[in-house]
Amino acid sequence: MPIKIDKKLPAVDILRSENIFVMDDERAEHQDIRPLNILILNLMPQKTVTETQLLRHLSNTPLQLRIEFLYMTSHTFKTTHADYMETFYKTFDEIKSRYFDGLIVTGAPVEHLPFEAVDYWEEFRQVIDWSKSHVYSTLHICWGAQAALYARYGIAKHQMKRKLSGIYSQSTPEKPNLLFRGFDDEYAAPHSRYTEVRKEDILNKSNLEILACGEEVGVSVVASRDLREVYSFGHLEYDRETLAKEYLRDVDEGLNPHIPENYFKNDNVTSIPCLRWNLAAALFFNNWINYAVYQETPFDWENAANDASLFAYL
Repeated sequence: MPIKIDKKLPAVDILRSENIFVMDDERAEHQDIRPLNILILNLMPQKTVTETQLLRHLSNTPLQLRIEFLYMTSHTFKTTHADYMETFYKTFDEIKSRYFDGLIVTGAPVEHLPFEAVDYWEEFRQVIDWSKSHVYSTLHICWGAQAALYARYGIAKHQMKRKLSGIYSQSTPEKPNLLFRGFDDEYAAPHSRYTEVRKEDILNKSNLEILACGEEVGVSVVASRDLREVYSFGHLEYDRETLAKEYLRDVDEGLNPHIPENYFKNDNVTSIPCLRWNLAAALFFNNWINYAVYQETPFDWENAANDASLFAYL
């Protein structure tokens, strides 16, 4: 798939080295195609890493996507220079009058804080409220999923006894769902979190459907029936080394972490982790783009925004 992004974005060179077709904005202007407009709210500290992980999976479709990145101005980033954000990212004020076919909200390393104590919480809530009328389908990941459920439905997160870290099995829906079309009955996915959202809260406080769950991970994927809201508590976008780097970081910080489960061969932290979730990840992102976004999003958002029936589910 041709991903249309700024040709100066550092992730471009990484993706091209992996033979992923990246189309810069100059070349894309010569194609008479209405691309899907995808916005990514990247809350992770290592911006280039997360950009590359998501773009790698979004490349798994023949559709043309125009990708833009959003950041929270109410937060000061310690690991990313301000010039980088101003060059490659948009502020909410810059995009709030526009309409997007899809939005991805990433996780964030702020699970230890109550939602209201996060410095960009009010700005985050603005984005979630705005997305109801300006985005056709939103995919929320990990903390981004927990935070959006709290903002939309008042569904709380709960602290677990220890960090959930590793590769875990999840069961797919018994009834067919387009988001899991082509999946086997079970699939593996990385998880890395200290908190969880409980099944009974989802069922009691929302009309969302629980699509995937696992014995160790609990609720894994939740969505609205029309797939305009998708919440994934795992990290299918993670690459081979991500959990290893997180583990070593926690060791260096003196957190005494347990070794990620089902990840290193024989729990040997010096071994190369086995990549067991790549096919599921590629299919999941492809299904979201195809069935939740492309098949349903209005061709002309500006006129469609005046159609009250489009937002009847709100």
